[in-house]
Amino acid sequence: MVFKMRIYPAIDIRGGKCVRLRQGMFTDMTVYNDDPVQVALGFKEAGAQYIHVVDLDGALAGHGVNAGVISAIAKETGLPVQTGGGIRTIDNIREKLETGVSRVIIGTRAVREPEFVKEAIEVFGAEHIVAGLDGKNGRAAVAGWETESELEIIDLALRLKGYGLKTVVYTDIARDGMLTGPNFEYTKRLVDETGLDIIASGGVGSDVDIDMIAEAGVEGVITGKAIYEGKINLPYILSKYRA
Repeated sequence: MVFKMRIYPAIDIRGGKCVRLRQGMFTDMTVYNDDPVQVALGFKEAGAQYIHVVDLDGALAGHGVNAGVISAIAKETGLPVQTGGGIRTIDNIREKLETGVSRVIIGTRAVREPEFVKEAIEVFGAEHIVAGLDGKNGRAAVAGWETESELEIIDLALRLKGYGLKTVVYTDIARDGMLTGPNFEYTKRLVDETGLDIIASGGVGSDVDIDMIAEAGVEGVITGKAIYEGKINLPYILSKYRA
């Protein structure tokens, strides 16, 4: 049985280049390509229907840094793009959407000020707003994953659901970039206990990992490093799980 699920090929941008971090550490970074737009076009050719883009510089700076590159990805591929990193204000969201991005991911401010997500949904609609809940041991982290909060991810997700949120990107920082498999257990709990559309991220290292996370009932899965290092057959997986 093949579960319905969307595959989100990932592009993380730092200094205008396509990179990946290990466990969210900016000091442990690998550059995979100097041209994120060409990477995105390659994903489209492989059959991608949606692209996930993170502005890593923006996550640290607290404002969009690689907006031009992200806009170019959306325009040149013609695919819907969800993006996060440095989204702190309503104007930040508006600027992203006006450049052609389809969904904006609110991370740090969703944790520090959940009411901001409510405001964003009221202004732009739930279809354009995603909460990025990242953490370790079930607790949310902020500011480019540099700081861990005391908030439980499931509790926060339920609060945001009450504000009208529909979609969450959940990343287990300890597994991100490690290719050791997602946090299947916690992801399943998040799906079952919140009823939200959960997009799993962090740790995908094989086609089998993708098959297993699909069984958790997620809306989708984000994969980046496994693509760049040839650990998964992207055209096959995209075809298998085509939404």
